[in-house]
Amino acid sequence: MAANRPSEVTANWWRDAAIYQIYVRSFADGDGDGTGDLAGVRAKLPYLVELGVDALWFTPWYLSPLADGGYDVADYRTIDPAFGTLAEAEKLIAEARELGIRTIIDIVPNHVSDQHAWFRAALDAGSGSPERDLFHFRTGRGADGEIPPNDWVSEFGGTPWTRLDDGEWYLHLFATQQPDLNWAHPAVRQEHEDVLRFWFERGVSGVRIDSAALLAKDPALPDFVRGSDPHPFVDRDELHDIYRSWRAIADEYGGVFVGEVWLPDTERFARYLRPDELHTAFNFNFLACPWDAGLLRTAIDGTLAEHAEVGAPATWVLCNHDVTRTVTRYGRAETGFDFAAKAFGTPTDLVLGTRRARAAALLSLALPGAAYLYQGEELGLPEADIPLDRIQDPMHFRKGGTDPGRDGCRVPLPWSAQEPYAGFGAATAPWLPQPAGWSAYAADLQGGDPDSMLSLYREALRLRRTEPGFDTAGEPGIRRLTWLDGGPEVLAFTRTDGLVCVVNLAAEAAELPPHARVLLASGPLDETGRLPQDTAVWLRV
Repeated sequence: MAANRPSEVTANWWRDAAIYQIYVRSFADGDGDGTGDLAGVRAKLPYLVELGVDALWFTPWYLSPLADGGYDVADYRTIDPAFGTLAEAEKLIAEARELGIRTIIDIVPNHVSDQHAWFRAALDAGSGSPERDLFHFRTGRGADGEIPPNDWVSEFGGTPWTRLDDGEWYLHLFATQQPDLNWAHPAVRQEHEDVLRFWFERGVSGVRIDSAALLAKDPALPDFVRGSDPHPFVDRDELHDIYRSWRAIADEYGGVFVGEVWLPDTERFARYLRPDELHTAFNFNFLACPWDAGLLRTAIDGTLAEHAEVGAPATWVLCNHDVTRTVTRYGRAETGFDFAAKAFGTPTDLVLGTRRARAAALLSLALPGAAYLYQGEELGLPEADIPLDRIQDPMHFRKGGTDPGRDGCRVPLPWSAQEPYAGFGAATAPWLPQPAGWSAYAADLQGGDPDSMLSLYREALRLRRTEPGFDTAGEPGIRRLTWLDGGPEVLAFTRTDGLVCVVNLAAEAAELPPHARVLLASGPLDETGRLPQDTAVWLRV
């Protein structure tokens, strides 16, 4: 059982954990109303134990109008009624922990919902009030203040400023319904520290920090000048003092942080992972990397080098709730990921994408550090095409309808092939439509198929926690990876204790290094024992 895993007996469990991301709204519907909920998650805990994960990361489950999928939080201390209650969340945290599975929750510190009590009070209080000091309110430019206060661009496209009836504008780097907080205000800092304590005291083991590099702004809110240093709202030095104070709180409870930090500068990225700041951060360079041997090796080497500088473990991520699903992305001509490149109607070869996704699973799980798995990835789910009249993601609307948005990776999961709505919930149609044929990916079908994606992940995660050579939890800062010469289109490396991973991206089959046995392969070897194209294998030498 999970309670006997090695990671359960070490304080460094997070250094090599397998962490499963749950988007509650689409995971499992326990009450049949079409929306996933905590009851659904609790019912699927045995599935997650059998899968073999060490922790669950929950995207926001708080009270929210859902203008941005829950990342518009109205109250951090209340569970949204669509998902359940606070008492149910506490029970879920405890039940999972008894099974050896820890809980990580999401915090969204950059902004709140426009329905949050602070913002409602700021609107009522009017211009110049202390309540408005908690946010970024400004007068506009132009003769009548009709021009936004600066030229910044929203993360979702368009201006990040909305004008009120009283003439003032407020800043929102994301959707209009997500006003940015003023992190120069002590009350904002105190509130978030209190929220961290609130959840640590309820048994969570960690916190994922949304948009972690965006909180601090230049107080002058100047126009953006390309190449300006420092940037007016990205990766400002003031952030590090905030996260040092957070780290002190986490250390009191034995908690950990993982930051969502999108930064191209590796040295700046590593600063967030110094010993007195965040424990880990998502590895977006690896996630966005094309299916190309040279580029993947560069991403892996760069990741390990930047983390070694600060003694932090790497994280390996293939997709998440914001990113095109792996099977679909790897089946396209352009296999990398870029928000700006998303478009409707992109041709996809799902057979090719699935083969590559299986190989990528073994690659990512063999690398030293923690691995994140997005719900449905273990089922090989593709990106779904959402009918135009059912799209809900604000990214689609903010970009004038040219971007398909992120709903395609958030479609409710298929659990049982023969049940209504593929077993997601029997009474009501899901909040997002499931594509035709979705039941073919159902977990109950795959669980009985030794060649399925689900069986591959179960076996890979079992080997990852039981075979010598994978564990890095007790050795911070140690690289524990040595490249082998397999040719320019083959990724081959050793870990320790005779563990070898080989991934063949070449057009021709690749010779395997001498070995005692094959632990696991993403697909069958050819008749001569060579590794076919787009296939990965774990070996014991």
